[in-house]
Parts: sequence; structure tokens; C-alpha cells
Amino acid sequence: MMVGLKDVARVAGVSVSTVSRVLTASPLVNEATRERVQRAMDELQYRPNRVARRLRRDTANASLIGLIVPDIQNPFFAELVRGVESVAQRHGYMVFLGNSDEDESQERRYLELMRAESVDGVILPASSDIAQTVVELARDGIPVVCVDRRLPRAGLDTVIADNVHGAQVATDHLLRVGHRRIGFIGGRPELSTSQERLQGYRQALQEHGLELDRSLVREGDSRQESGRRMAKELLEMESPPGALLVGNNLMTLGALEAIHSLGLRIPEDVAIVGYDDVPWALALNPPLTAIRQPSYEIGQRAAELLLRRIEEPNRSTTLVTLQPELVVRGSCGAGKEAKIRARTRRQDRISA
Repeated sequence: MMVGLKDVARVAGVSVSTVSRVLTASPLVNEATRERVQRAMDELQYRPNRVARRLRRDTANASLIGLIVPDIQNPFFAELVRGVESVAQRHGYMVFLGNSDEDESQERRYLELMRAESVDGVILPASSDIAQTVVELARDGIPVVCVDRRLPRAGLDTVIADNVHGAQVATDHLLRVGHRRIGFIGGRPELSTSQERLQGYRQALQEHGLELDRSLVREGDSRQESGRRMAKELLEMESPPGALLVGNNLMTLGALEAIHSLGLRIPEDVAIVGYDDVPWALALNPPLTAIRQPSYEIGQRAAELLLRRIEEPNRSTTLVTLQPELVVRGSCGAGKEAKIRARTRRQDRISA
């Protein structure tokens, strides 16, 4: 059985963060506590990660922010990383980046390593699967900011886009250009983003006097293959939808694959709106209508909140809600003349 920092902390009678400080030779730990932790490590035969310790020594003169993303290949998260780095570098911080690949166990391993590295704070889009681990990290005195995904009961600083509003605006637009059977392909159902986008889709239908047809709703896993599979299921129905709203950019790619594999034309046979605007959207024929999220700004605001939390550990929790925008192009069936950008109301919200 692998011995971890929690085991050492339990035997030594100290916090996990104190064990981390001992490992990184922090001057904040007195000699008696240092010896107690060392005895616990010896007793448990704990061996710290040598690569991680060397990394921390090499960056000893710089402060360190931990950042975990679910998929670095996803353009949304790539832009978010750039936003975090832009603020961190201006304030003398380096970013320790981990790519969890939507794997809960990998997220936990990164969080454990970041503890050992005594990072000054952590930014991550947390799922409910690791909520308790994230809360424990914050309780141990390591500042945490959630991005993109919310943990409502965790009491943590959070920066999100208004997913309900984004999906509502996209669905409303499809309804206004004449579509009535609109398929919805969501991401992992346990994620707050997926739940909120489904809520926005449902709200728009209700506002137009339409009931939710559950047969038109599919829940994927936020990856390209599930988008392809879910879209194919919808489009092969006896009475298929005339339009699709797809819950993220990777699943949109999969949905486009399905549409083309079935020999369907966009938007004549099926219209499509993607959630997340990406550079390749303009390279499609017709170009893709999409909800554009302020991913770079989300990263910036998250880093700013984290630095504030480091300086003011006891301040009230802050929720920053940024507004997405609908970018109308040819794939939604609005006509070739619809090459304008239909902006949603920009009214970002900050609440304490």
C-alpha cells in the first residue's frame, strides 16, 4: 500500500500542508515539528517524489500556482490556461499545469503532488467526484478557485460563464429561425456545465410554448466520439430533429462527423449550433454558428481571485459570472445573409 502525505500527517499529528512545508524545507516550520514529521516519515517509510522535489528546488525563487485542466487539447481550456498565465507571470508566479484527461484518479494525483510542492494556490474546473478532496485542500490552508464548473456547496471562489443563458440564447435563435424539433447533446450529466446548458435549452422551449421532448435529449461524455454517436442516434430517429445544439466543441466535431457520414446537408437537412466558438468554425462550409465563451477572461479572473485569496485568506467567497455570446453564421439555417454577430447582453455578475 502506498503511503501518502495524509498518512504522515496523521501519525505526526499535523496538517498535510505542514508535511508539505517540511518536504520543501520551508522556514515556517519550527525544529520540533520538523523532527516529529521526519520521525513519522521514517516510521511509515515514506519516500517523497524525487522528481517533484527537484522541480520545486529549481523554482524555489518563484511562487507557484497549480492549475489542472480536463483536456489541454480542448481549445476552451487552452485559452483558459493562457489567461491564467498572463496574470500569474505579471505577478511573479509560475504555473504548474496538470492535464487530468477527465480522469478522477488523475485529478487526485495532481492535487496530492501540488500539496507536496507547497503550491501557493490551485485553480481547477472541479467535478462533484473530487469535491471532498478539493474542500479538504482548502481547509488545509491552500487557496482554491473553481473555474468553468461549480461546486455549489463547497464555499469556494468561482469563475464561470452563464451556461443557462448561453444555451437559452442558442435555442431561442434556432426557434426564431423556424426550427421546432431541436436535438440537444449534452456533456457528462454530473457536471454543473452540462446541467446548466440543459436548463437553458429547456427554458427557451418553455418560453416558446413547447414542452421538453426527452427523446430529443442525449447525454454524452464531453468527448468527440460521444458527440458522433449521440448525433447519429438523433438523426436516425423516425422523426429526426431539424436542428442540433451540441454541448461543447469536441462533441460538435463528432456531431459534424455524423452529419457528413449520413450524407446530410447543413443547414438544408439539419442545422447545428456548437457550444464554444473555435478557430476552425470559420473553415467549415457553411461556417459554424456557436456560443462563444470568454475563456481567456475566465482564466484571468480566476488567477486574480486566487492572488486576492492568497493575500486575504479570510475574505468573503466570490462568484464571478461572465456572459457568453452567440456568433451567428450559416450552419443554423438563418440564411446566408446572417453573417453578423448577435451579441447577448453583456452583463457580467460578481457576487460575494
